[in-house]
Amino acid sequence: MAKKYMDMDTLKYLLYNVHDLQSVLDQEYYADHDKDSVQIFLDSIKDFSDKELYPYFKEVDEQAAYYEDGKIIVHPQVKVMMEKGGEMGVIASMFSYEDGGMQLPGMVGTSLGYIMDAANNHLPGYTGLTLGAAELVAHFANDELKAKYLPKMLSGEWGGTMCLTEPQAGSSLSDITASAVLQEDGSYKIKGQKIFISGGDHEYSDNFVHLFLGRIEGAPAGTKGISLFIVPKNRIQEDGSLVYNNVITAGDFQKLGQRGYCTTHLIFGENDDTKGWLVGEANKGLKYMFMMMNGARIAVGRGAAAISMAAYQASLQYAQERPQGRRLNSTGKKEINQKPSLIIEHADVRRMLLLQKVVAEGSLSLTLLTSRYADLVKTVKDKNERDRYNLLLELLTPLVKTYPSEMGGVAVSNGLQVLGGYGYTTEFILQQYHRDIRIFPIYEGTTGIQSLDLLARKVTMQNGKAVELLAAEMMQSIQTAANYEELRPYATQLEERMKLMQKVMMHLMVFAKQGDYERYTADANLFMEFFSNIVMAWLWLDMATAAKTDLVKGDKTYTDEFYESKVHAMKFFFKYELSKTTYLSEVLMSDEVLTIKKEEQKVGW
Repeated sequence: MAKKYMDMDTLKYLLYNVHDLQSVLDQEYYADHDKDSVQIFLDSIKDFSDKELYPYFKEVDEQAAYYEDGKIIVHPQVKVMMEKGGEMGVIASMFSYEDGGMQLPGMVGTSLGYIMDAANNHLPGYTGLTLGAAELVAHFANDELKAKYLPKMLSGEWGGTMCLTEPQAGSSLSDITASAVLQEDGSYKIKGQKIFISGGDHEYSDNFVHLFLGRIEGAPAGTKGISLFIVPKNRIQEDGSLVYNNVITAGDFQKLGQRGYCTTHLIFGENDDTKGWLVGEANKGLKYMFMMMNGARIAVGRGAAAISMAAYQASLQYAQERPQGRRLNSTGKKEINQKPSLIIEHADVRRMLLLQKVVAEGSLSLTLLTSRYADLVKTVKDKNERDRYNLLLELLTPLVKTYPSEMGGVAVSNGLQVLGGYGYTTEFILQQYHRDIRIFPIYEGTTGIQSLDLLARKVTMQNGKAVELLAAEMMQSIQTAANYEELRPYATQLEERMKLMQKVMMHLMVFAKQGDYERYTADANLFMEFFSNIVMAWLWLDMATAAKTDLVKGDKTYTDEFYESKVHAMKFFFKYELSKTTYLSEVLMSDEVLTIKKEEQKVGW
């Protein structure tokens, strides 16, 4: 285990200096909070993570969740996570005062979640899913249901889940078959199976509040006929006591990674005695679920960013301590009589570490920016400004879920490579990070789904208005960066890549206008990678500009080395990552079509 699992200075710098948390705190809704109170909260979460999460990281993997005699057995530290998560306000942090919350910005919620995920990406999932389920209750349930379920969810006494996926449907939610039949008492008789339910059952919660998607008898086919229900594991009697609601835990999926975070198979209504209560209006369940999906996808990106940071810290420490090989002298030979060099002195190791750094810190920047947009959508009073932030949020949501997940996996793999053979052994922690992060490109809609969302929906919405707004944000950053001679060449490079982005989109849009949507979206995953690299270059240019400004001012909040490291990392990103957009653009604009199925073609596999 590394001595350090995250960089608190970089988190603070991005939160306060680059993404300007103060401008969010200035909104009337957040008037009770200031930078000092926020920092006290984050420091308390860091202290909790140091003591109760990080020391158990390897252990929760080795003592994985498992199914036995109808129950899910999890590590005892889950109990601590739920109890302390409620007590410290981890679950309630972003809820309104009216709902029993602390009314903190999402930027703060993202930051505290990031700290915990970096320390131990298994345990915070239990509180995170409870938070997500509670959000649906708070936003869409009636007052009676909110009064019954919300307080105990926010306190951590009861767990919460989201029950979407079914065995036969997978990601195709239009094929959901779970049923709901209205009863005389206003409840619904629920039947169906749900799989891959994170945090779906364990012995450390008295009750689980399942947010369940199902079809009311006679509802329309497809996604238009899906409703949302509260289906508790134990229903509440009039006297407040609990009685079993016939929600059967049928098993726990044994996984490649995140083994301490249970993933259950639940059966509802096996004995014809499972009750659910409608949340909001009938047939609007998917709309409600997706209204909350922005937050869930930011959370996935945040978790991947945290894992890539923790892996970076572990491989960085190893590289700073491991002697091996010798640097070449001016004649191109090794001085065999010299002591072996630390591997961090070798160029290839430095390249891999810098890749980890730009992915980890860039991903954190992206999650904070999207959280900022979400906060401003929620609180800004001017409608035009709200609409602007909402379009930017919609456009970046598929990116914030995908880039940290996909490139985080690449970064962690490079971190494992830094350790060489040791990285592949269970004695060192990199192999666990490598296994844990693999689920993130699958969580909350796979990379393929996110890429289709970006290209087919977000790029085209309001005739490209969101892309236009993002381009304006980028141009503002380019103009600011160009004030510094050292940054001017990189500002010019980003502007050139923006022109390339426009060229690629115009090329693809021809197919959309012709109605050839399969051709338009055939390489959506590659477009996601192309688009993401340009957005990340923008974020790195912003980070470098902020650092350069502080260097010029002589700001001593952080060391000169800290500021210079941000500028150097930006240069690395532009050379090694932004340059990939050249070949990606060539593929995206190629006339050769190889992946679309055509009946007359005979392709052997």
